[in-house]
Amino acid sequence: MSAVLVLLAIVAGWEAYVRLSGIDNFILPAPSAIAQAIDDDAALLWSNFTVTAGEIALGIGAALALGLAGAIAIHLSDTLRRALYPLFVGSQTVPIPLIAPLLVVWFGFGLTPKILIVALVCFFPIVVPTADALRRVDPALRKLMRTFGASRWQTFRMVEAPAALPGLFTGAKLSVAVGTIAAILAEQAGSEEGIGHLVRQALPQFETARAYAAVLMLSVFSIALFSLLALAERRLLPWAHPSTKGTAP
Repeated sequence: MSAVLVLLAIVAGWEAYVRLSGIDNFILPAPSAIAQAIDDDAALLWSNFTVTAGEIALGIGAALALGLAGAIAIHLSDTLRRALYPLFVGSQTVPIPLIAPLLVVWFGFGLTPKILIVALVCFFPIVVPTADALRRVDPALRKLMRTFGASRWQTFRMVEAPAALPGLFTGAKLSVAVGTIAAILAEQAGSEEGIGHLVRQALPQFETARAYAAVLMLSVFSIALFSLLALAERRLLPWAHPSTKGTAP
């Protein structure tokens, strides 16, 4: 409830500032103008939103698969950790505007280059917390499994893999934010549809309210996706979120 009140206060202050300051609408549209743009351009906004939302979802899905595989690889092999971890870090230093045109040349203006860019940006936020969660497993549990005669695979499957799941969900939630930004930048670098393409067209035409409306739709989608991941984490990993109710002080 407090978040709703804060949001309402921000919107009211924003509306008042635009009306009282006399700032041009093409520089900063009022919330009422943005709402009007959503109503007027609903079909246009929705058709472009579905494209970008699909890119984000598929990109994060690919990053989850690659990030989990990468985290397991560098966890099980010190050689791979020394060889791959610096490359994982270096992959995040490559600017999207630098590689996006190259991917467009290779794969065209379709879906593939956008998914690759989102996966590239989201990969690191997933692999790092997952690998850290694997590394932080209590050594006493591993020793206990060896005492019971468990193989390396059995130890990983029964002890280490469950311990890595909270890190995997943390990485997925972080990826929702950075993946949204990556999708917009990828579309602005070269696309024929999507929110990034729509914003790139709207701003030179002084349709700023339309651009804000498009970004607002994407923001709501990101918040919803983040909330769904948080809900799934609580339902699937209840042991990672123990209730404090009824505990002794």
